[in-house]
Amino acid sequence: MSDDVWSYALKLYARPGVEPACLALQEGGADICLLLAAAWLGSTGVAFAASRMSELESTARGWREEVVVPLRSLRQRWRESAKQDAELASLRERIKQLELEAEKVLLGRLETVAKDWPRGEAKDLARWLEAVSAEAGGLRRDARETLRTAASLS
Repeated sequence: MSDDVWSYALKLYARPGVEPACLALQEGGADICLLLAAAWLGSTGVAFAASRMSELESTARGWREEVVVPLRSLRQRWRESAKQDAELASLRERIKQLELEAEKVLLGRLETVAKDWPRGEAKDLARWLEAVSAEAGGLRRDARETLRTAASLS
């Protein structure tokens, strides 16, 4: 189990099925950084509380809307054109790296919010993940379950 959220997120995201599960949940409205932070918190035994979830969401909201989403939107908008244009493909790849760096910053901010929350007190992984992915709806329950299973192996 990784002590920091970034290392944990990289390991979890690399597990089979996690990337498509996260992307499916993101498509349904969930925030991948919040999902990964929630998995980390649940895996480290942090007790779920609605107030804690609210604090995480509040921390994520501004950075996501001002930094991550604009970078992601630009990268996605350039997807098709970049297939025909090598220079644009190179720029798109740099945008992708910036987006990843922005997500790393966001995960660091979420970790800072949770730094004093006691570890090892609860087995609330499913509650954390459900709170983050609830807006993704019941159709994405299988994606949440994939993520929960992978995170429980940590």
